[in-house]
Amino acid sequence: MLASIMAGVDGSPESLAAAEWAAREALRRGLPLRLVHAWDWHPRRGEREADSATRRCLARRALRQAEERVRAACPDVRLYDDQVEEPAIPALLKLAEGAELVVLGSRGLTGVAGFLVGSVAQGVVARATVPVVLVRAGEAAADGQLPNLGDSAGRRTGYRDVVLAVDLDAPGDEVIEFAFEAARLRGARLRVVHAWQTPVLGLGPGEVDLLDDPRRAEERRAALTGALRLWRDKYPGVEVVETVTKDRPRTALIRAACGASLLVVGRRTADRPVGRRIGPVTHAAIHDVDCPVAVVPHS
Repeated sequence: MLASIMAGVDGSPESLAAAEWAAREALRRGLPLRLVHAWDWHPRRGEREADSATRRCLARRALRQAEERVRAACPDVRLYDDQVEEPAIPALLKLAEGAELVVLGSRGLTGVAGFLVGSVAQGVVARATVPVVLVRAGEAAADGQLPNLGDSAGRRTGYRDVVLAVDLDAPGDEVIEFAFEAARLRGARLRVVHAWQTPVLGLGPGEVDLLDDPRRAEERRAALTGALRLWRDKYPGVEVVETVTKDRPRTALIRAACGASLLVVGRRTADRPVGRRIGPVTHAAIHDVDCPVAVVPHS
């Protein structure tokens, strides 16, 4: 099957925003866009065929609305659509196997920066084998771009930073490569963030130096630089800014993502049972960050 960018749509404002974001990403990557609407309906005794026809009509309407939104924003994108009468999570996971990435909407909280992540989005994020991007309802093309930097015509002149969260205990090559490629495609700066905290240890005499914060910070800066060296060489055109900070990872991540065009986080798949969970930092990212969030599975 030809690789594609896949967007799940259901007619909601957030899914329409996700479809438009996916269309822009498809153009950047030179791939087709596949719109998918999945719905689960098991007719009960006494329900008429007309009820089934109504549900199919609603499904078709959701796809048509997404197509119209995409065509208006990205008329050159190659576009396909699918209507699947299956439960949404397994249907999306199955179709995602032929996609380069999956894009889903998350309900924005009125007056609050962040996501109210629905069960479908969270279920797909936790189990997908490809990257999943979550997009809030209010997301627009201009949100990922820098404001006018002096262009007399008032045009926007570049993309806001792509932010990558790195866990030095398990950096994940897949996560790092996704972030570098996203920055390259946008011509954006890549801001790499690692946060650490002093461990709580019962230390004996002579072991206090293990908690020497300046030394630990320098060691972590060196480790981060080492983890990125290969990718800097592979992507010489991407400007990279490395930040190591002593802070709670969740707090540092939310602060770093403010004003970003995209936040990239990882989700470990190794040693996780089927039914998989996401880690606490990734959980915080998809709930508390207001820019699009890419969750990249890695071993």
